[in-house]
Amino acid sequence: MPRRASSPHDGPRRRRQGPRWGLRIATGTSVLLLAAGGVGHAMVTGLSSDVRRVDPFDGLDTDSRPKDDNGVNFLVVGTDRRDGLSATQKERYNLGGSACDCTDTMLLVHLSGDRERATVVSLPRDTYTKLPPHKDRTTGKRVAERPAKLNAAYTAGGAPLTVRTVEKLTRVHVDHYLEVDFTSFMSTVDVLGGVPVCTTKPLKDSYSGLDLPKGTTKLNGGQALQYVRARHLDGGSDLSRMKRQQHFLASVMSRATDTGVLMNPVRFNKVAATLLESVRADQGFGTEQMMALGQAMRGFSPASSEFASVPLADTDHRVPGLGSTVTWDERKAAKLFAALREDRPLSGPTEPKRGGPPQVEVAPRNIRVEVANATGRQGLGARIDRQLRGTGFATAGVATNAPRSDRPRTTITYDPRWNRSARSLAAALPGAELVKAERRGARMKVTIGDPDQRVRRVEPPEVDSSPGEAPMRGDEADCE
Repeated sequence: MPRRASSPHDGPRRRRQGPRWGLRIATGTSVLLLAAGGVGHAMVTGLSSDVRRVDPFDGLDTDSRPKDDNGVNFLVVGTDRRDGLSATQKERYNLGGSACDCTDTMLLVHLSGDRERATVVSLPRDTYTKLPPHKDRTTGKRVAERPAKLNAAYTAGGAPLTVRTVEKLTRVHVDHYLEVDFTSFMSTVDVLGGVPVCTTKPLKDSYSGLDLPKGTTKLNGGQALQYVRARHLDGGSDLSRMKRQQHFLASVMSRATDTGVLMNPVRFNKVAATLLESVRADQGFGTEQMMALGQAMRGFSPASSEFASVPLADTDHRVPGLGSTVTWDERKAAKLFAALREDRPLSGPTEPKRGGPPQVEVAPRNIRVEVANATGRQGLGARIDRQLRGTGFATAGVATNAPRSDRPRTTITYDPRWNRSARSLAAALPGAELVKAERRGARMKVTIGDPDQRVRRVEPPEVDSSPGEAPMRGDEADCE
C-alpha cells in the first residue's frame, strides 16, 4: 500500500526514498538532541507505540495562534518529575525533596524547511511574563491573566498553557511538544555509555552534588544530571547553567555520532526505547514523524546546528510576589524569533557597514586560537596573538615558532565541525587560507606565513548565539 506524503504539519519532509531513518534525542532537565541512525519501519512503529501521549494543543484557539512557517518547531520541556528514581539514586545525586511540578528547562527547537539546519533556543525558566487566562489544572477554576515566571505555566495549566505562553512570547508556531523527566535523561545517558565533558577548572556545587576535577570526565546519567542542573556556580547564574546545558548537548551529539549508536539498529533501538519509556509527546508525533525527522537529521553534527539563548535586558528584574525574574531585550529577541519564523539562520557574515568591521557568525570569545610564527620575523607571533586577543578571541596567550613556510600565506587549521568558527576567525585575518584537519577539536591553529599579516576587528553577531558550536565559557572547553 502506498504511503501518504508528509505535510508540513506532520513533520519534516523526506529528502529521498528508502528504509533508512533514525531519531536521536538526548535531553533532560535542560538538554535535547536530535539526529539519526538506520533501522526499519516496523521497529519505529514499535517504538512510537510506547510513547506516552499528552494533548498540548487542547483548547488552543486556532485563529489566534501564530501561523505555520517553512520549518518544524518542537517545544521540548524538561520537568523535575523523579517518580522513577530509586531512594538510592535520589540520595546519591541530591534529588531529595518533592518535585515542584514545573518545567526545569524549556527549549524551542527549529528544524529548517530544507532540513539542513537545526536551531536550539534556550528559554530562561525565570522569564517574566503574563500567563494567558486559563483553567487551573488543580482547582478547575478559571483564572484571569496574571504575572508569573515562565516555568509556572506548566504548574498552572500543564502542557496546553505552556504552549500558549511560549507562542504568545515568541510568536513562533509550535508544531510538536516533547516532555522529558529526570528518569529519562539519566537512563539515556547511561545507555549511551556515558558522555565526556571537559572543564579547565574544578566545578563543585554542594546543592546539586556536582564535583568535577579539572580536565575530561566521562559522566554517567546521575553525574550528567548534576552537571546540567547545577545552579550555584558562577554566582548562581541560571544563564551560565543554560550555556552548560548547550555545551553538554553538543557533547552528546558527538558521543552518539562517534560511537556509531545511530547507525547500529540494535544499539539505536536500545537507546530510543530507554528514552521513550518516560517521554510524553503530542498525538501528532508518531511513526511517520520519527522516520522523516531521522531521515532529515542523519548527518547532523555541531557544525550544522545553532545554539542560542534569548537576549536579556535585565537579569534581576524584581517583581512583588515573584522575586527575581529576567526580562528579554525586546528588539534582539524579536530579531531572533523572526529568524525562526522566516526559516533563516540566526546570524551570518555581513559586509562591513560604511567601512566598519564585518559581522561574523560566531562571537570571537567562543573561538579558541593558538598562534605559530612561520615567517622567522621575531615577535610577529606574539603581536598577532596579542591583537587577536584584543579583538576578543580566546588566544593561548603565548605564540610558538613553526618551520619556515615556502608559501608566504597565513593558514588557519581547523576541525570542519567548527567551520563557522573558522570562517569567523578568517574574517579577522585578511588573506588567510583555511585548512581542514579532521578531529582536531575546537582549538584553531593560526600559522603565520605572511610577514605583513594584519588583524582586522570583527563584530560578534547581533543575536549572541554560537551557530555551529556549543557556547563556551571561561571554565569550559570542548575536549580535544
